[in-house]
Amino acid sequence: METPTTLQEAIVYFSDPDRAFQCALNLRWPNGLVSCPRCGSERHAFIKSRRIWECYGCKKQFSLKVGTIFEDSPLGLDKWMCAYWLLTNSKNGISSCELARSIGITQKSAWHMLHRIRKTLHEDSAVLLSGEVEADETFIGGKARNMHVSKKARRITGAGTVDKTAVMGILERGGTVRTTVVADRKKKTLQAEVKKHVEAGAALYTDALLSYELVEIAGAYVFSDELFEGWLKDCAVFVGVSWLPWRLFVAS
Repeated sequence: METPTTLQEAIVYFSDPDRAFQCALNLRWPNGLVSCPRCGSERHAFIKSRRIWECYGCKKQFSLKVGTIFEDSPLGLDKWMCAYWLLTNSKNGISSCELARSIGITQKSAWHMLHRIRKTLHEDSAVLLSGEVEADETFIGGKARNMHVSKKARRITGAGTVDKTAVMGILERGGTVRTTVVADRKKKTLQAEVKKHVEAGAALYTDALLSYELVEIAGAYVFSDELFEGWLKDCAVFVGVSWLPWRLFVAS
């Protein structure tokens, strides 16, 4: 069966215990080398009837859940995999109440599941983004016209970007994305984030914001969208980071 693309397909796909187990196994050990979470030994025997391993190193048994966000959870991997699929495929994020209704668990359990899954989505920032990288920023905050009069008077003290939070996104084309809250859109602030996350020698694509001019990274090539009006339009399209589901990343 192919990878699910809809919620109905995901529920059917992960309802098979063996398939849900294999998906979780691929998430835990993507290289296929199962190792003991206690001693790190790769010498073990798999007990198929119980879906656990017996380590030859420390002589102890361990399951797929040990040392993961699934540990100590009475919920089956079919529920966990559906929750993982729902969160990563929802453009605007998903609430604990909605998750609880979708997979048939309590709201309290759904709340804990979402927090654990979001924690795993925070990637190690020690690995720098390379190749073709895009950078952009946005402002997060409620629209004044949608607020109650009393709330608007309390929260809105100015126009435009006043009283809103600046969030910067850096995306590696065909790879991962990093988002972070920044104090402002000044050159010093944005370029510090670029230097923190982007590898020297990468091709950096930005919009025409002057803060990105002459990014001080050795060997980095900076391209703004103004350079690609007309020529090279087909080979350098600046849309990836601009279409990020910002609400999902901020919520997580």
